[in-house]
Amino acid sequence: MPGEAERIAMEFLVTAAQMKQCDEYTIRSIGIPSMVLMERAALAVVEEMQKERLDLSSVLVVCGAGNNGGDGFAVARLLDEQGIRVTVAFEGKESSLTEETFRQKNICMKCGIKPCSNYREREYTVIVDALFGVGLSRLVEGHYAELLDWINRQNAVRIAVDIPSGVSADSGKILGTAVKADLTVTFAYRKQGHILYPGTEYCGRVVRRDIGITADGLRHAVTAFTYGEDDLTRVAQRKPYSNKGTYGKVLLIAGSRCMSGAAYLSALAAYRSGSGLVHVFTQECNRTIIQSCLPEAILTTWEEDKFPDEKLVSALNWADVIGIGPGLGRGVMTEHILEYVLEHWQKPLVIDADGLNELSNCREKLLATKAKVIVTPHIGEMMRLTGMQKEEILDDICRAASDFAEKFHVICVLKDARTVVTDGTRIYLNTSGNNGMAAGGSGDVLTGLITGLLAQGMQKFEAAALGVYVHGLAGDMACQRKGCYGMMAGDIAEQIGEVLKKAEDGGREL
Repeated sequence: MPGEAERIAMEFLVTAAQMKQCDEYTIRSIGIPSMVLMERAALAVVEEMQKERLDLSSVLVVCGAGNNGGDGFAVARLLDEQGIRVTVAFEGKESSLTEETFRQKNICMKCGIKPCSNYREREYTVIVDALFGVGLSRLVEGHYAELLDWINRQNAVRIAVDIPSGVSADSGKILGTAVKADLTVTFAYRKQGHILYPGTEYCGRVVRRDIGITADGLRHAVTAFTYGEDDLTRVAQRKPYSNKGTYGKVLLIAGSRCMSGAAYLSALAAYRSGSGLVHVFTQECNRTIIQSCLPEAILTTWEEDKFPDEKLVSALNWADVIGIGPGLGRGVMTEHILEYVLEHWQKPLVIDADGLNELSNCREKLLATKAKVIVTPHIGEMMRLTGMQKEEILDDICRAASDFAEKFHVICVLKDARTVVTDGTRIYLNTSGNNGMAAGGSGDVLTGLITGLLAQGMQKFEAAALGVYVHGLAGDMACQRKGCYGMMAGDIAEQIGEVLKKAEDGGREL
């Protein structure tokens, strides 16, 4: 179903440059020849084509001059050996052929498989895209752009070798135009461009195959990763001998007039994540609603026209972790409360929603605070925080989040269809969740979930990353029950406990 997370443990994701390092280390230090890796890659593509039970009565393989084209020539030869009718198109300059691709092209020709110049005059059941691969970094223009558009217009199943031509392996950006693949067979590691939008929409189903490439040459340089359901066991296990204080005390400074739901949803999520005590610090007008909807919560209220100094001090002294901002409203009072917390708090602090809107006017205070800060902006809030345009952020969402996290010494959770979590070095790319979560209150649930995990002792980067992942899984479960049109933020919060049963059950499927 859409949004279904990968059923695998933590998986590293690489950039084009890191993939090249892996290749070179495997070839030079391990000693596996490049031609051997190319043969294995081609065999993997052919095997996946056969698993799909495709109509292989007429196959076109479009090859470029780089090593991706060498994979393509080898694919064509292997298909021909099996008696499959295959046509090869070479779209590149002879002078640009890499050594391995030159050899694969010659082998094909000696086997009677010659590049066809009038290949567009025929019809095909399958087209294999082996034109550019992961190394592409410039816009596809002119003849090549027209070729990719031609491939997309054909009534054929499209198979991409490593990554669809025209998709940036690093950012998922479409470099002018790109092949819209039905299946992408990639090697050793998935690339960031397979995960990030809009590239992920061009990849179709992505299958990762091991062909003998090792990441040993990168050492600790692989910085991006994603989670699978086995990673739910990272949640701290509950102890037989424990009490409510064992699992932490969450303070949520949230809610304002006509915005009680934000406080309720974040508090509910904090409890559903397993935190022991949740304290809602909100305006007096929300008292009856919070006490009625969530009687388990501790409640402190304040009058909206009076700064709650003594009450705020008492609440801060009580808490282990703070979440601030959901439904809090804009204005002088929110500004004062946020500044007070930043000045006096030294423990984990999650800033969301109106907390972020006020923070955009005083970002320098992040450099002075002793709090361990996590910010959770959506794209609009990130625009206000950074002064960047939407297009700038989406052009390279990982860089936008990393630059902000590094500059202000925070964990940045940049929320989008593929949420990015980063401390400026490590990057988590989330694959759980679905478009039904694009509804009011979903971010409030995430704030409560992350604070709940922090309260139980999880380190802030892992709490943020795992919180985002669990949030998406809960959204997927809500979608299964209510559908993407009918689900609401409260449905997501209610499913958090069901998702975390995975951790209790030792990794068995939900």
